[in-house]
Amino acid sequence: MKDADLSAILKRIEDDGVKFVRLQFSDIQGQAKNVAIPAAQAEKALTDGISFDGSSIEGFARIEESDMVLKPDHGTYTILPWRVEKGKTARFICDVCTPDGRSFEGDPRYVLKKTIARAEEMGFTFNTGPELEFFLFKMINGEPSLTFKDHGGYFDLAPTDHAEDVRRDIVIALTDMGFDIEASHHEVAESQHEIDFKYGDALSTADNVITFRFATKTIALHNDLHATFMAKPIFGICGSGMHINCSLSKDGKNAFYDPEAPLQLSKTSMHFIAGVLDHIRGITRISNPTVNSYKRLVPGYEAPVYIGWSASNRTALVRVPAPRGNSTRIELRSPDPTCNPYLTFAAILAAGIEGITEKTEPPVSIDKNIFAMSEAERKAAGIDTLPGDLISANDYLVCDSLLCDTLGRHIIDGLDSIAKMEWDSYRTAVHPWEVENYLTRY
Repeated sequence: MKDADLSAILKRIEDDGVKFVRLQFSDIQGQAKNVAIPAAQAEKALTDGISFDGSSIEGFARIEESDMVLKPDHGTYTILPWRVEKGKTARFICDVCTPDGRSFEGDPRYVLKKTIARAEEMGFTFNTGPELEFFLFKMINGEPSLTFKDHGGYFDLAPTDHAEDVRRDIVIALTDMGFDIEASHHEVAESQHEIDFKYGDALSTADNVITFRFATKTIALHNDLHATFMAKPIFGICGSGMHINCSLSKDGKNAFYDPEAPLQLSKTSMHFIAGVLDHIRGITRISNPTVNSYKRLVPGYEAPVYIGWSASNRTALVRVPAPRGNSTRIELRSPDPTCNPYLTFAAILAAGIEGITEKTEPPVSIDKNIFAMSEAERKAAGIDTLPGDLISANDYLVCDSLLCDTLGRHIIDGLDSIAKMEWDSYRTAVHPWEVENYLTRY
């Protein structure tokens, strides 16, 4: 960091009356981690970094190579707008480095930065706009429950939407932290909500997803509620997704838009769609990373499970929303908000860039309701399905050379190990459904 930049950020910390600084980073599962330091240590953090034990972080490092260093990205400075009465706390998002100053290959943020750099070599800027859904449940005796806070439905208002004030508090907090909020509303299921923020470059947006999740949970807790981004917390109702709007720009113009092309979609956009669809099974392990994720990816609950694309059809996995011009984009509808946004964005971008490089053509657009088609009709149309469970998706990932090269051996090995342990634990557990159906019958 240049001396002038360092002086400016230190002065800002002083002028803001900051007492503590949180240095935030993410493990390979996308869980926010942090260490808090007194404001007096900010200069040391911004110049030399702060050391920590990487062996204690999921998927980071073995005990014999555990020393890691957090290097704050000064552009991510923000004040956390809660508990200010006990002294203001600022936050930096950090890059993880080795003690000799090299970027750590197991840092998800570094993986995305590398992938973005490859796109930039081709002249492209990758923009993303995720739409995160979440549930607000009541806390009972200090513990999270599955009891609804409200019984509202899609776009409902108070008094049906009893969580309207909480959602407003979340929006205010996020706005104070620099988010450009575009909309907030009640979602389809009871106690389910969505808050949308403006799209941006993929790195900033991935940072915002991590911030969004922990800020939402914090504000909910202050209201004696539990916010969960779990994909499918309750059987029989809609789960929570994280639709991801994606676009490329080049020379200041939207590279997906061509006013003279069919549907006004450029060759670049077609190749990008093809690349994503070619690698979607492996991407699914990254974008839908838990056993529970696949309870959402079933027909009948709005989540897409059939591999295809359309310019109008919301049952398609990849949809092209109606706006054109600078708003031309694709929407990948399968990810859920438990995913690591750094790795998910990196995987999508790498797949799309390969499609552009190889000039891959997508299949024919599917413009009819895929859910209403019979199995024979889907087979005749060449419509395949996403993996049906975590371990199947994991098998696709570890066999996908592009995604393995993009994420790197360290992260791939970590994800593989996590999936196998989680699947084995799930596979051997005795579930309440089994007890209910078999205990008295046999």
